[in-house]
Amino acid sequence: MMKESSKKAIVVFDIDGVIRDVGSSYRRALADTVEHFTNKAYRPTSLEIDQLKSEGIWNNDWEASQELIYRYFASQGTPREQLQLNYETIVTFFQSRYRGTDPENWTGYICDEPLLLKPSYLEQLTQADIAWGFFSGATRGSATYVLEKRLGLQSPVLIAMEDAPGKPDPTGLFATLKQLENNSEETSSIIYVGDTVADMYTVGKAKELQPHRTWIGVGILPPHVQETTERAEAYTQTLIKAGATIVLSNVEQLIPGKIAELVKSQESIVNSH
Repeated sequence: MMKESSKKAIVVFDIDGVIRDVGSSYRRALADTVEHFTNKAYRPTSLEIDQLKSEGIWNNDWEASQELIYRYFASQGTPREQLQLNYETIVTFFQSRYRGTDPENWTGYICDEPLLLKPSYLEQLTQADIAWGFFSGATRGSATYVLEKRLGLQSPVLIAMEDAPGKPDPTGLFATLKQLENNSEETSSIIYVGDTVADMYTVGKAKELQPHRTWIGVGILPPHVQETTERAEAYTQTLIKAGATIVLSNVEQLIPGKIAELVKSQESIVNSH
């Protein structure tokens, strides 16, 4: 019989709101886009964007922008069927704000995103024999920019927007694991670290499809919800309700000791059933 201690965890990270603060980049670009396409009549607040995201299906910020534009016009009495919205035009405008207008040298909001972890944190996981990788709804270009250019990681395992269906579909999470496990025996417990309802739903769906494994959803409070205690508490409850086992205020709190603790408690729950 295999000793419990030989089970090592695998940690998969979402990127936006976990690895980098996108409050003044993606979210700002989203608000700019909605404002632009509603002819400056409506600019969603940070709370309104969170409310939309809490529905669990608007992980893609281009689709979220389009949805908020639709909802604004519907509230003004124009049903979405009558609107001639062009999704590609919305995406192009959004990218011009987020990346900038020069496709080669990015000058947009992406350049100023604060990082939420240091490479030394990931090194700590490696030394503890914990494998790690990334599954994100960000485009490959944007995700690679933060992981390789900003954090200096060498070709990390990454499944991005172009590689898998959007969350909460767990296909991308499974694909990330496949690369990390190198087809070795599936004995590891899996922790998925994210900051949205869609991230936690992804863990829930993974658990439904592969119930023989231990799945743990770790919620992270993105910086923009930590401005007031009330908002941080409300957001924590939203993530727990969506399936988070634990909610932390920063990803670097998920140290190897905490990971071991989470795995042990989840495995004892599974074994007691």
